[in-house]
Amino acid sequence: MPRANAEALSQHLAVIGRKVAPGSHAALVLDGAGYHIADALAVPDNVTIVRLPPYAPELNPIENVWQYLRANKLAITVFDGYDDIVDKVCTAWNFVAHHPHRIAFIIVDAPFYAARNEITTNAPHNRERSRSKPA
Repeated sequence: MPRANAEALSQHLAVIGRKVAPGSHAALVLDGAGYHIADALAVPDNVTIVRLPPYAPELNPIENVWQYLRANKLAITVFDGYDDIVDKVCTAWNFVAHHPHRIAFIIVDAPFYAARNEITTNAPHNRERSRSKPA
């Protein structure tokens, strides 16, 4: 499937639906991509789509992986064309995919450290300390 659209996702959902054990039900968490919410989307009866709220990266850990790839493997890159884009993105993805510990850090620990750093650097007591003291 070379395209991400409602038709391709419907086919994917059909495959998931066939893999669900008889008498069971699958819940699939999706973001708000247009084809994830399209009226034309065919969802099997044994699959429920749970939609994430708009811009909720903390609920969608893969967003942290893409942010890492953009910042560390794809930033400041000039692409020669479509095939070059695909090659470089695949190379970046394979770099992360072959290091499960890195994925675990990106998904679990990195948001914690980023939030912690923001909290400590923006806390009122830190702003007070940065001001010069009267003589």
